[in-house]
Amino acid sequence: MDKWFRKIAAESDLPEAVARQLCEVGYVVIDGPVPHARCVQLSEAYDAAVLAAHPDDVSISSSTRIHDFVNRGHDFDELYIYGPLLAACCRIIGRPFKLSTMLARTLEPGAPAQALHVDFKRDAEGWPMIGFIIMVDEFLSDNGATRFVPGSHMISHAPSDVMKDATAVYEGQTLASGRAGAIIIYNGSIWHGFTANRSAKPRRSIQGAFIRREAQSGIDQRSRIRPETLARIGGLAKYLLDLEPSAGPKA
Repeated sequence: MDKWFRKIAAESDLPEAVARQLCEVGYVVIDGPVPHARCVQLSEAYDAAVLAAHPDDVSISSSTRIHDFVNRGHDFDELYIYGPLLAACCRIIGRPFKLSTMLARTLEPGAPAQALHVDFKRDAEGWPMIGFIIMVDEFLSDNGATRFVPGSHMISHAPSDVMKDATAVYEGQTLASGRAGAIIIYNGSIWHGFTANRSAKPRRSIQGAFIRREAQSGIDQRSRIRPETLARIGGLAKYLLDLEPSAGPKA
C-alpha cells in the first residue's frame, strides 16, 4: 500500500455506528465539511461558479449539472478531502483510491423524480465506488431530496430489472433529508435517485465519487487542473486528484 493511503487510513475517523450503517444500509447522512456558519458563503460561491462556468461544462437534463468543481475556487477545496468521507472510502474501497468526479447539481422547481438507479454495478470492473452529496440547500421531502433503498447495494440486479416504472415509489425506500452543509455518503451500488422538486425553489448540491486508484476517472484532472488550483491545494488533494509531482499544469 502507498504511504498516502496508509496516512489517510490512520488519520481519518468514521464512528463505528456510522461505518456499520454505511456497510449494512448502504448510505449515511452526517455533518459535512462546511460548518453551519459558512453555508451562506458556500451558497454564494456555488451560484458564482455556476454562472461563470463554460458552456462545455454544463449539462442540462432533468437537472442542471456543472462539471469539474475541483477547479471552481478555494471554497470547494475542502470538500473532497473531508476526513469522514475519506475514512468511508478506506472502509468500503479498502485500497488506494482517487476522486473520479466532483460536480454541482441543481434540481429546478417542478423537476420530476429521477428513476432509481445505481452508479456502479457490483459486477462492473473496478468495483466498488463511494459517492457523496453535499447539501448546499437543505434536503426536504418536497424539494427533491435523494431516496435510497436500504440494503440494495448487496443485490446484483438493477431497479429496471424488477420495476416497470423506476420513478415509482419502491417499498421500503427512505429519504435522505438534512440541513444545508450535511453530507450523504453512499455505496455506489445502492439503488437511489432524487425525488420530485415540488417546491418553488431550486435544490442545490455538490456531488462526486471516489474509485479505485487504477480505475479510469470520470474527469482527467491531470489535463484539466488549473495553475491557480495547483498552487493552492496541498499534498493530500494532489494525491486524491492523482496528480503526479512531475505533471505540469495546463491552462
